[in-house]
Amino acid sequence: MAATDRQCVFHAAELSKVYDMGEVQVHALRGVNLELYDKELVVLLGPSGSGKSTLLNILGGLDTASSGTVRYHERELTQATEKELTHYRRYHVGFVFQFYNLIPSLTARENVSIVTEIARDPMSAEQALALVDLQGRIDHFPAQLSGGEQQRVAIARAIAKRPQVLLCDEPTGALDSSTGVVVLEALQTVNQQLGTTTVVITHNAAIAEMADRVIILADGHIVEVKQNSHKKPPTEIVW
Repeated sequence: MAATDRQCVFHAAELSKVYDMGEVQVHALRGVNLELYDKELVVLLGPSGSGKSTLLNILGGLDTASSGTVRYHERELTQATEKELTHYRRYHVGFVFQFYNLIPSLTARENVSIVTEIARDPMSAEQALALVDLQGRIDHFPAQLSGGEQQRVAIARAIAKRPQVLLCDEPTGALDSSTGVVVLEALQTVNQQLGTTTVVITHNAAIAEMADRVIILADGHIVEVKQNSHKKPPTEIVW
C-alpha cells in the first residue's frame, strides 16, 4: 500500500531547531517538511550531526521546535503544554534507545510490567516479551541476558502499552552485526503484527533495505526520500 493511501500520523512543516551554545548557534534542523503514515516502517539515515535524533525527539515530545509546526493526527504538538506532552508520551509513543536502560534488580517480566501499570490498555508483559521471542527468558535479570536480549526487553517494554508510534534511536548501535539483525527482526515483527508506525534512526545504510521508506538527512535538511518497493528482511542485510 502506498503511503498516500494511509492515514497521516505526523505532519511537520518548516520545522527548525536551533541550540544556543554560548555565543554559537547550532542549527540542528533547517525547515524540515515531513509526513509519516500509519503502519509504515521508516528509516532515518544520515551521518552524525545531520539532525536525525533532534527530529525524532521533537516527534516524540522529548524536545520542542524553535519554529515550524508538528501535528500528530489533529493534535498540534508545537503548541502543547508540558502536561499535554507528558500525556502524549505516556499513551501514544514508545521509545527505544541505543542503551537499554533496564533496571538491574528487576527481571525481564518486571521491567516490562513497569510500563503496563501506567498504560490504559496494555498487553501483558508475557505477551510483549513473546512478540520479541523472549518467552523463555521472562524471569531472567538483565545481567543474565545478552546485549541483544536486553535490547529486545527494552522493545517489549516500549510496545507493552500498545503505542501507535515506536521511535528507535540507533537501537543496534551497541550491538554486533548478528545480534543487531535479531533486534531488527523484532522491530519488524512489531511493525507488522501491531501496525505500529515505526521510525528507526541509523547511520548504517544497509539497515535501510528493511524499511518502507528511507528518509536521508544531511546538515539539518531532508535531502532525499526513497520508497522501497521490495523490502528485504533483516536476515538479508549485509553489514
